[in-house]
Amino acid sequence: DQSIYSWRGAEVGNILRFEKDFANAKIVRLERNYRSTPVILHAASHLIAHNEDRLGKTLRTGHDGATEHGVPIKVKGVWDGAEEARWTVDEIESLQRGGEKLNQIAILVRAGFQMLEFEERLITTGVPYRVIGGPRFYERLEIRDAIAYLRLLHQPDDDLAFERIVNKPKRGIGEATVQKIHILARAQNTGLFDATAKIIETDELRPQARSTLRALFEDFTRWRSLKDSMPPAELAAMVLEESGYTEMWRKDKSPEAPGRLDNLREFANALEEWDTIAAFLDHVSLVMENETQKTEDGVTLMTLHSAKGLEFDMVFLPGWEEEIFPNRRALDEGGQKSLEEERRLAYVGVTRARKQVFVSFAANRRVFNQWQASLPSRFIDELPADAVERESEAGLYGSASAAGGGFNEGWRQSWWRGGTRRDKDVLDQSGGEWETEPRDSQGGIKIGDRVFHQKFGYGIVKSVDDSKLDIEFEKAGRKRVLDSFVSLA
Repeated sequence: DQSIYSWRGAEVGNILRFEKDFANAKIVRLERNYRSTPVILHAASHLIAHNEDRLGKTLRTGHDGATEHGVPIKVKGVWDGAEEARWTVDEIESLQRGGEKLNQIAILVRAGFQMLEFEERLITTGVPYRVIGGPRFYERLEIRDAIAYLRLLHQPDDDLAFERIVNKPKRGIGEATVQKIHILARAQNTGLFDATAKIIETDELRPQARSTLRALFEDFTRWRSLKDSMPPAELAAMVLEESGYTEMWRKDKSPEAPGRLDNLREFANALEEWDTIAAFLDHVSLVMENETQKTEDGVTLMTLHSAKGLEFDMVFLPGWEEEIFPNRRALDEGGQKSLEEERRLAYVGVTRARKQVFVSFAANRRVFNQWQASLPSRFIDELPADAVERESEAGLYGSASAAGGGFNEGWRQSWWRGGTRRDKDVLDQSGGEWETEPRDSQGGIKIGDRVFHQKFGYGIVKSVDDSKLDIEFEKAGRKRVLDSFVSLA
């Protein structure tokens, strides 16, 4: 149930075939768990039971005479990733005020690119944290390279940035060429970029090197001319694409390459929050300064893969959405087999907690600098209703505010379907149940209808695929959304 490293060559089938391969083998099921509360174990067992390829076991508490059932898993639905990070850190601060130690609290993400918004929020609020299993977001190789491109764009005399990117991606510029630029820069008391502008007008360099440097110089001159007129996120995406840097990672066949591309996309998303590249770079400088102050007594931020074998009192599991978790790339490559490994990874996440688990998902994510609707993960639907306390914001998937208990099967399924809920369908606080079942998504929407979306505004339906709509919005452009997100205008 914890076989999560197929990408490293681990094969769960070796365990499943063990009895056949070794006729006298005896199975010993280790079902007593001395870490988690009964409610956490119940939820984890219910979740992993959806896997077909397993030997099967049911966890039970190892604490004899335990009377406390434990705190239900809290499932929180929010509008977007930024709100998810705010809610998570607010909960952490509340736990700290209640006496919980920060070093016993963990945020476990499916993929490294998810860390940025949590790092930003933790830094903003002054909550100490540490990243385990890898560098912090802005310390990663590809992010440092991307920052160097922007630094050189903003400040041509940034020699460190120039040296970092001049041959990334490989441009055939050798050490001898760079050395000649250094010599000219020292002789004329100028920066490397300015020295490049001068040396490409001479015969000091080989024709190929001179041509390559001229193209790079002209690219930066053109990009710099757009700095005041183009949004920072768009300009950054243009620079990384036209420079060949993004393409370099697309062609890279290493296991790390897809993650680096995800990080670059998240980097571009982060720029959406800033009006100028200068302001963003100032922010990054402050973040990097903060990152030098290492702490052992802080919140732990790490991926689920890195968390195997560890335990914490409180565990936050953000990003439980389709395509993030289960991961779309994994499903595309491995189908049902990969889905079961993703579910085992979810099982690992839930069982890292001693006292309480917090699961969250966002209804919207920014992808390639565009907003896209997200669906809650199927794994949320596989958690048992009696082990979960759910809460969602008003307007989420067309819902009214849904705080408190009352987590009946109809509402839980409606999250997955993107079901609609009208304001008049209120929660009966006395019984803790919905007065009426949530309604299905809107029917009858057809091509050519004019509709309204709370975030994207008015638009015309261009195509209909079951509950999914392609809509040309008047201001936001072409988007693909669920029909339950829109209403006829």
